[in-house]
Amino acid sequence: MAGKMIEQERYTCAIGALQSVVAIPKALPILHSGPGCGMMVRGFFERSTGYAGGSTSPCTNFSESEVVFGGIEKLRKIIANSYKILNSDLQVILTGCTAGIVGDDIDSLADEFREAGRPIVTVETAGFKSNNFVAHSDVVKAIIDQYTNIFVNDNPVRSEKKTINLFASIPYQDQFWKGNLRTYKYLLEQLGFKVHVLFGPESDGVAEWQQIPRANFNVLISPWYGQSIVEHLENIYEQPFFKFPHIPIGANETEKFLHGVLKFAEGLNVRLDYPKAENFIKRASAAYYEELDNLATFLLEFRYGLPSYVHIIHDAGYVTGLAKFLLHETGIVPKEQFIVDNTPEKFQQSIREDLQSISAKKIVPLTFEPDAGKVQDIVRNIVHEGRGLLIGSGWDKELSREKGFDFISASVPSPYRLVLSTGYAGFHGGLRVMEDIFNTVLASYR
Repeated sequence: MAGKMIEQERYTCAIGALQSVVAIPKALPILHSGPGCGMMVRGFFERSTGYAGGSTSPCTNFSESEVVFGGIEKLRKIIANSYKILNSDLQVILTGCTAGIVGDDIDSLADEFREAGRPIVTVETAGFKSNNFVAHSDVVKAIIDQYTNIFVNDNPVRSEKKTINLFASIPYQDQFWKGNLRTYKYLLEQLGFKVHVLFGPESDGVAEWQQIPRANFNVLISPWYGQSIVEHLENIYEQPFFKFPHIPIGANETEKFLHGVLKFAEGLNVRLDYPKAENFIKRASAAYYEELDNLATFLLEFRYGLPSYVHIIHDAGYVTGLAKFLLHETGIVPKEQFIVDNTPEKFQQSIREDLQSISAKKIVPLTFEPDAGKVQDIVRNIVHEGRGLLIGSGWDKELSREKGFDFISASVPSPYRLVLSTGYAGFHGGLRVMEDIFNTVLASYR
């Protein structure tokens, strides 16, 4: 995309990964950047400042003086003062574009604080290098290499056979990240595992990060983002990983995900109560389908007033996950789909194959296009019979009104929806997606 203008991108530059730090309880991002970087991140994600995110993150406010003379001294003062004001367990320095151009030696500065017993990590997140999907992995790997490794002697590698490190939703980039992580943790615990979720209120904070080496294996729920993390852990701790390539939504995909994890664990000779785990899956699935039975009368009564097809504008994990769920469990047919996360080309074919496995009889048109403004123009010119549904970000609300579509705001930026602990993953997540769609339909009747 070099040299091109992108309209309505649905992600930020690399320094947006400061939100991954904010999502770790009592971790503190320190921005070695211009004053606008934190404000930009806050404006994009909204309602996401957490303990010390967005415009509240300590920042060196890089100016012309620092461009000429360097900003190390200013950064040293910011770090020292932050310890006096904020009670943090871990500090992570993230560099902006100006710092990246000037080339300040932040690693040597960090070593000074480490020698004084202060846990601190450095990450290069100059915006011109990558976006926050990529930088999220860079932040995680930096914390593992510069912080977790310090405690490896107290946390023997792969010493806990039933323990898993989970890597799934990117905090705040996935607006349902808290609810999704809570769901994954619950489901995996019911199978008999101990789960390190690492981020959010379900995490034990830095103590959990120290114990990453103990895990027997890692679970990645993602089509591509985060894959470099589990590959890195495989290299340094010889932890194998199980990958599920999209968000498991509803019964079909959640069952596949859970059965897949169990089969992977069995291959590693993990001693679980497998009959008990299988029974849990059966009971959870039965409870899900009971709710669908209760919904049957409603669906029959409104069959001619429900959406018959859907366009999804989202990242790769949600486009595939939602498309599979909607076709198989609601009867809403996926038409043209759009992945706007700037997916690296080497992952695109496997994502296409995952989406096309949705049906042996139906081809779902898929476009990889980070320019969401261009995507909107494509959707604007598409015509299908029936009632349409559009799932996208808040920026797509006017487009849905223009097209006469029902609309669900499910990705960032999302100024028209408040999400606290809602999740779309798992059995309950599938029911929540149905609630959102059908409530939107009902609200259209006067």
